[in-house]
Amino acid sequence: MIQEKLLLSYGAEYEKFKKGNIIFDEGDTPKNYYQILTGRVKLNHYNEEGKELILAILEPGLSVCELLLFIDKKYPVNAVVIEESTVLKLSKASFIQMLDDHPNVSRDINKFLSERLYHKFVMLENNSSLLPEVRIKGVLDYHKSFSPDQTSYSYKIPLTRQQLAAITGLRVETVIRTIKSLEKQEVLRIIDRNIHY
Repeated sequence: MIQEKLLLSYGAEYEKFKKGNIIFDEGDTPKNYYQILTGRVKLNHYNEEGKELILAILEPGLSVCELLLFIDKKYPVNAVVIEESTVLKLSKASFIQMLDDHPNVSRDINKFLSERLYHKFVMLENNSSLLPEVRIKGVLDYHKSFSPDQTSYSYKIPLTRQQLAAITGLRVETVIRTIKSLEKQEVLRIIDRNIHY
């Protein structure tokens, strides 16, 4: 999202994380801007029954909960590394200064936040559906929206069946059945156990 060179010029530092490491916990105060260079990070929350709800899985190039640097609120989610990752970390004060110095970057962030918010509204609407196909297609559409190639079956969905279940609130068995049904309808393809959408 933001050029690595620009972030480094404002004092950003590289941080390496192993699978399972926590970048921040729910309830922590946001103090840094985080941008993923390699690996993947999930944003999750646990309900009162201890069931994990995954709100997003973030890929390289994406930032992690940057919107909270603009308001005085605590993190409502955990950021958990799901595969070995390298992240650029920039302090909140330096991040704000960079945006003041570079209005074009600020506009890009506003556009990105708007796109993300739009997709979250769509996902919320999809997840209120009683139809598992609608819920799953909503997640697939959201992830593919970040891909430059929008042709059929061009995007390999970076989610396991378990992760799809945690995102949609469905049981894993329902996700598996629904994916098979969507494949029969030629909405997606399964290649080497991966979903291509």
